[in-house]
Amino acid sequence: MNDYAIRVKNVSKMYKLYDKPTDRLKEALGVTKKKRYREHYALREVSFDVKKGETIGIIGTNGSGKSTILKIITGVLNQTSGDVEINGRISALLELGAGFNMEYTGIENVYLNGTMIGFSKEEIDQKLQDILDFADIGDFVNQPVKTYSSGMFVRLAFAVAINIDPEILIVDEALSVGDVFFQAKCYKKFEEFKQLGKTILFVSHDLSSISKYCDRVVLLNKGVKLDEGDSQKMVDQFKKVLVGVDITKEERSENKENGNNKSENAMQGKWKDNFQINPKLNEYGNHKAEIVDFAIVDENGLLSNAIRKGSKFTIRSKVHFNESIDNPIFTYTLKTIKGVDITGTNTMYEKKNIGVVKAGDEFVASFSQEMNLQGGEYLLSISCTGYDGMDFTVYHRLYDVINITVVSDKNTVGFYDMNSEVTIEKVE
Repeated sequence: MNDYAIRVKNVSKMYKLYDKPTDRLKEALGVTKKKRYREHYALREVSFDVKKGETIGIIGTNGSGKSTILKIITGVLNQTSGDVEINGRISALLELGAGFNMEYTGIENVYLNGTMIGFSKEEIDQKLQDILDFADIGDFVNQPVKTYSSGMFVRLAFAVAINIDPEILIVDEALSVGDVFFQAKCYKKFEEFKQLGKTILFVSHDLSSISKYCDRVVLLNKGVKLDEGDSQKMVDQFKKVLVGVDITKEERSENKENGNNKSENAMQGKWKDNFQINPKLNEYGNHKAEIVDFAIVDENGLLSNAIRKGSKFTIRSKVHFNESIDNPIFTYTLKTIKGVDITGTNTMYEKKNIGVVKAGDEFVASFSQEMNLQGGEYLLSISCTGYDGMDFTVYHRLYDVINITVVSDKNTVGFYDMNSEVTIEKVE
């Protein structure tokens, strides 16, 4: 009898990065023998086993390969090398509703998704009422999915995936969908799965969920497995990774040879070169002033877009002025990945006026604060604006320029934490 639900053996995923589309075409046509691409490894020889009935978590910073390994396990991606063995029927919560047809009704999509997973119409018939009760979107199940709000969409997608009765459940950051009542229902279902001996593999930035539900945790960093073991131990290890304490042997060797530490290396060149910039960046303005550099700095002075909830961090922007400007305004805004503005401020609100700046001047604005947002992904926008007479003017604005990953071991309701001080007293 095979005791393993999932076995991952030396799995690597390499992407070919081309400088020009023509280089890709030349290689595809075989008209050149010259190597015209750079190799980028999203995963490098990752191995781990998941026993039947275990709940395993995967954690790591943004870009560590967490979602990539889940997509390989579920067959969405093919690995470059290595082997994956699956023993059991999988239901995956990777990109909720990715298989939905927007023209179909909710009911039709339930049958479509169930069939794609491998269930017969009779089996789906038996599960239909459970799915509809779990989604709780009323008569909208008979309307085309394109008419749904984003909340109804994810509720139905989650309900389909989690009520199809899989042997293996794979989840990628999907337990944060919907309102707090729906989340509670999701976690209750999670508990039922564990009690029934189902196998669960999931990725989350919510370290409290990782600690509570996982039997073991796999820690990834830059595509390499750093360690695996007890959930609390791995969470503590992950916090060290966030501040640069625990890095791979290869990086340690490289730093030793160069005589530098991680923070010194990170500060060389432009700050922004240490971050992954949005390839679809929305940028505009009259360019009387230009944002020439920007950064997120964590509590230890390291350039990092992974910030621990409850820690101090700083957002910096460096602006070069091409013309003289009276009282320019530096701004930042944080929003959800769905585009909802959460918080932000600017130097005018904060009453930090700098007067007239001259052409050729450069200023750095630093906004320092405590991170009280819930664990998850957010987008940062920055700008330099002002008033030309009575008219509001945008000199340079970068919308959604980089992401911020908030790592939390305690999430509350809503977008941010009120940091309540709680006391409980017995009344005699």
